[in-house]
Amino acid sequence: MDVRILKYFLAVAQEQNITRAAESLHTSQSNLSRQLAAFEDDIGKQLINRGSRKITLTDEGMFLRKRAQEIVDLVDRTSNDLVNFDNDVTGDVYLAAAETPAIRLLADVMVDIQKQHSQIKFHVFSGSTIEVAERLDTGLVDFGILVEPVDLQKYDYLRLPVKDTWGVLMQRDSPLAQKAAIEPADIRDKPILGSRQMLDGNVLSGWLGINPHELNIVATFNLINSPAMMIERGMGYAFTFSHLINTTGNPNLCFRPLMPKVETSLYLVWKKYQVMTPANNLFLKQLRHQLTF
Repeated sequence: MDVRILKYFLAVAQEQNITRAAESLHTSQSNLSRQLAAFEDDIGKQLINRGSRKITLTDEGMFLRKRAQEIVDLVDRTSNDLVNFDNDVTGDVYLAAAETPAIRLLADVMVDIQKQHSQIKFHVFSGSTIEVAERLDTGLVDFGILVEPVDLQKYDYLRLPVKDTWGVLMQRDSPLAQKAAIEPADIRDKPILGSRQMLDGNVLSGWLGINPHELNIVATFNLINSPAMMIERGMGYAFTFSHLINTTGNPNLCFRPLMPKVETSLYLVWKKYQVMTPANNLFLKQLRHQLTF
């Protein structure tokens, strides 16, 4: 697949209109239409529905849109890395992180680096451990923060000197808020907003005594900030890490740790045999230095 054609396709998917897409690409409408039609013929699939008012994507088009964006991002990033490869004071560092307060540790390193090398830019993607691993494995990011349990065999890694503590986020006037800590029997029958981290990682099955999927899951989520607002409105409870949501002074929310206590280790990982750019090397060197103190 020609990257140029993928960029044409993405522009049409974004604008939902051939004319506007052609203008954004600085090409003619007829050329863009001809290129897309030839692309569909080449792959043998219809990608777009050409409506009278707007263009929509077929199922195959929806699938390609995600993959095409990943391919274009990777090509652009690789080109940029090559341009900056011999320059140790510029470049980009791409990081994907599961939700964790440990990001503050890495932020300290980023701040120190940018004080000395202001042209180094950091790009951070937030998601579940599964999403982070996917972006690592496809080369879309250089580093990832993974929360155990995790298979580290295909990665080089640093174990971070912090642990995350699991607990339950709830309304402050919930009956469970009267407890200092939450036990498995307290929560098994409650409406739960479940994160991908908890459900797909199956990290709390030992503590719960059941598979997390057997809970009364009323909603699922990737990141906790929006679900926190749903919990404020009385939708249920969510398992999450301490200090992700600031409940101090919040009249509507509170956090209670689990009992027995459940902690998880955290790892900064990168692909084995990865060729590091100067910016990546500097980030890793600074982080190793900070972890020795």
